[in-house]
Amino acid sequence: MAEWPYSTQRWQRLRLSKLRATPLCEYCTPGREQPASQVDHKTPVKEGGDPWAWDNLASCCASCHSRKTASEDGAFGNAKRKGRPLKGCDAQGRPMDRRHWWNH
Repeated sequence: MAEWPYSTQRWQRLRLSKLRATPLCEYCTPGREQPASQVDHKTPVKEGGDPWAWDNLASCCASCHSRKTASEDGAFGNAKRKGRPLKGCDAQGRPMDRRHWWNH
């Protein structure tokens, strides 16, 4: 958390406000939401997302935030997909798209 905007007091205040307003994960399966501990930019800042826009923020648990970052933003060595589902199955027959319902 050393890069702008995350190193600013403005971000820390906005983050706390979002977590207070929406204390449960917005990405978890409905009815099984976990407490939110992180705030995600729906459109990443590095892709032009507004870092301060309330409607670009989502309260989320660490697990869902990691999953979203890995599958959509190209983190952890995954290819960036820009919202398109990844088609196909791995060697064990599981869907390769981490957002597929089978993987949850």
